[in-house]
Amino acid sequence: MKTEMLDKMNRFRENALAGGVPSAEVERWLEAARPCATLASTVEGPVVGHFGGPHLLPADAPQLPAGLRLIAVLDLAALPDDATTLVLPSDGRLLFFAQLHPDDLDASGRVMYVPAGTLLDERPGGDGYDRAELRLKYDLSLPDNEVLIDPVEYPHAKELRQAWSDVLYEDRHRRHESHLQIDGYSRDSYGEDDPITASAAMAALRAGKPEGRRASPWAPPRPDDWALLAQWYGGALDFGNLRVGGDVFWTIARKDVKARRFDQVTVLGCFEGP
Repeated sequence: MKTEMLDKMNRFRENALAGGVPSAEVERWLEAARPCATLASTVEGPVVGHFGGPHLLPADAPQLPAGLRLIAVLDLAALPDDATTLVLPSDGRLLFFAQLHPDDLDASGRVMYVPAGTLLDERPGGDGYDRAELRLKYDLSLPDNEVLIDPVEYPHAKELRQAWSDVLYEDRHRRHESHLQIDGYSRDSYGEDDPITASAAMAALRAGKPEGRRASPWAPPRPDDWALLAQWYGGALDFGNLRVGGDVFWTIARKDVKARRFDQVTVLGCFEGP
């Protein structure tokens, strides 16, 4: 495990113990820790893609629908295999697109996988976000949504989540407010529902099947489990003179990542209402 990840675990452990959580419960909670990658322009690390800029699409790709914006381009060859638990392609690029919807405080979008060697053309109409380098920081993720946690098994869940929030707050100065997280646990503004779990339920509904067994943070991931492909922290909806912050989530079944079926992604948004 990378030094910066161990440091984050230790800071969480210290905060939780100082908050009165028994040591055994802290260590059980840490068993759910998963690696993830934080991508931002202000962290120290290799360049693995870029944020924003004009639309970039393969020459034979149709024009994107109006309102859809390029959020980020991820260079998979530059992303180390040990940065995430996802079985991503070893090369090529992932293009993340999203559209923010003020009316229902939500988002939609898509992900496009572009094989290595494919030329990308600049298309008009996609200049919504300034281009910036995305650099890699090895990171760590812990569950932070009520729906994932059994309060009987973890009676100090509130204190554990607070200890984690304190660590995340400490790290805010180390990266730009607008950044991407690849893999790990999804985290919304309210900490109640879980976008990954919601995506799995929506997929089952579309397929006319019952929702499968909910993935436990304390169990090894299964191929059918849904995962966080990316979370964009820093989206904003405009309401006249008011800007409402929020996040966009691109989620997908792990087996679809391995099979490169990125057209199966589900895109959700979570914005705090004005």
